[in-house]
Amino acid sequence: MEGGGRVSWMKYGSFVSLLVVLLAVWFRSPQNAVLDDRLDTVLSSLLRAEKKVGVNNVARPKVAIGFGGCVDLLVDGVSFLNKIGISHTENPVHYDYLENAEQLAQSFAYFFAPGAAAERFMLNETLFSELVDGARDLPGNRWAVGGNAPVMAGRMAIEGCDVLLGGSYSTDFIDVLPEHITVAGEVLDEPDIHLILEYSAGSSWGRYTSRRANRYIIHSDDRNPYLSSMEEFAKKLKDFNPDLLVVGGLQMMDNFPFQSGERDALLSRLSDLLSSSSPQIGIHFEMASFVEESIMEDLLHYVISHADSLGMNEQELPNLLSLLKGSNITVLSDPNPRVATVLDQMREVYRILNQRYIDANTEGDTEGNKARGKPLTRLHVHTLAFQAMIVTRDSKWKNTMSATAKASLTANRHVCGSNDIDPSKARLIMDDSFSVSQREGSQRIPLQENRPVSCWDEDDYEICVAPVLVCTEVYQTAGGGDNVSAAGLVLQI
Repeated sequence: MEGGGRVSWMKYGSFVSLLVVLLAVWFRSPQNAVLDDRLDTVLSSLLRAEKKVGVNNVARPKVAIGFGGCVDLLVDGVSFLNKIGISHTENPVHYDYLENAEQLAQSFAYFFAPGAAAERFMLNETLFSELVDGARDLPGNRWAVGGNAPVMAGRMAIEGCDVLLGGSYSTDFIDVLPEHITVAGEVLDEPDIHLILEYSAGSSWGRYTSRRANRYIIHSDDRNPYLSSMEEFAKKLKDFNPDLLVVGGLQMMDNFPFQSGERDALLSRLSDLLSSSSPQIGIHFEMASFVEESIMEDLLHYVISHADSLGMNEQELPNLLSLLKGSNITVLSDPNPRVATVLDQMREVYRILNQRYIDANTEGDTEGNKARGKPLTRLHVHTLAFQAMIVTRDSKWKNTMSATAKASLTANRHVCGSNDIDPSKARLIMDDSFSVSQREGSQRIPLQENRPVSCWDEDDYEICVAPVLVCTEVYQTAGGGDNVSAAGLVLQI
């Protein structure tokens, strides 16, 4: 009987297994089909919204972008640390800057588990050179144009703008820049190298598992903190007559060992440059990973007060808000915040900065009745799951809905490394509906697949929120925020 049972099972086992598979496909396929149809509908709707307006290629918008730039050496972060013998640590620690391998391990662990972006200056130049040498030999490494200004310039040129780029670069670097970019700055023999440790969602390093894809950046850059191209940039700016002036890359100054008074002098010159520009020119400041409180306070005084547009991610938003409210800056925040949380933080940043502008211009007479600084009229926050914009009604910024859609699509295009978006390599992680605020009784807005960009009016501004088709096969996260911010700006100038 036992032998007969085995023969019967062997005879019918394959049939039963096939039946189980068919039943699984039968019961799962409708749900998968619904999800696939939903992604297809959201994608086609975002593409339609993006195409509602286009860039005028006859009279190309003119954008001036500073400062600096580098060459990025991108590696898989976990493979790299394992290769050079930096073991995982049981003690994650936040450091403002790095001096040795142990601090690198502790700092990487601090940001790796939550999946938060970070950038740190390495004081130890010898160790940094050794890290770069190790990364050069790692299989799968890649080189790319890096730095906020060149990355934003590249995106804007591709999207149809003429760009003046402030930075000092090698001839090899300049040769790989897209067309329609004019460089203002000296020519260097060798570019600065920044080491980008990329990792995917679910990557493991010792006992740590990353919650989302992101990167940890290390540099020992002693040229870009000095904004060496600013004088040449200022000269060419007068004749270039831009529609938009963009400032980025100032995180290079964060925890850099300047001599006393050097940083203040540089930022004061930058402030003069911004304040002397025509009031009709929009000024955008792209935030980054800042951890030094004093430089954040300097940026508020010298740079942010002159900007009428700000761009930042979900880490940089609460960082800025904490400083504005008189608290210590926030080094690490929720890497996957809810829409309501972000919108409330955006409203508060908008309100506080505009109140500061009002106060600065009502405390006695301004010199020659000239306004001090600019009111904030545009705020763009890019997160993994969604894009959000606040734009003052009747301001210079136009096409907010289309711009938010374009920013969303650009997030997928950059991270997946393809201009063509493949829904099979994407997923929606934004909630099916979201509250417009954390306040009790706030309105909930459902995500409509055929109209995925939600826009509404409040006070003196419009808010738009768009879901991101999150890339599931990550090619590169570094430079994502710069590409997204630049793409959003292109349709608004």
